Amino acid sequence: MATDEARSPNTISVPKRGAICLANDHAGFPMKGFIADLLAEHCEAVIDVGATSAEPVDFPDVTDKAVSMLLDGKVERVVLVCGTGAGACIAANKVPGIRAAVAHDTFVARQAVEHDNINTLCIGAWIIGPQIAADVVRTFLASDFSTEEHFRRRVDKLAELERRAAGAGDGTR
Repeated sequence: MATDEARSPNTISVPKRGAICLANDHAGFPMKGFIADLLAEHCEAVIDVGATSAEPVDFPDVTDKAVSMLLDGKVERVVLVCGTGAGACIAANKVPGIRAAVAHDTFVARQAVEHDNINTLCIGAWIIGPQIAADVVRTFLASDFSTEEHFRRRVDKLAELERRAAGAGDGTR
């Protein structure tokens, strides 16, 4: 993706992606259909594991289902929609191998993929409307992890932090 942040996200060339998992809680339910349709334009398949109504559900439960699909290799990336994006992001980042970020603008969506290799995008349905959400999702899908050594080194260090945290329970830390 080009580095010109001034250009319109609507002109971004989004490559066709494989399967993407979409999950939402009740707060994200009003935006779910819109995001699902958008993902369907750019992905081979959209696997929906989110809430099917506005009845309250716990975001850790739907987040766990979604990121499990990613870890099992069934999907390429995950999009989580909740009220603010924060709760889903916290839940997702508790799972080793998941790198999630809340993005409510295209700069963060692009930077988080290119520099931090996120595989899970979290957006807040209470924070942004459909047009901004569409721009953010398109940017997330259009972006790829940088080949620059310093970004790859930093992401490797994140993986090392995960390994050390996983060993904390067995006295190896």
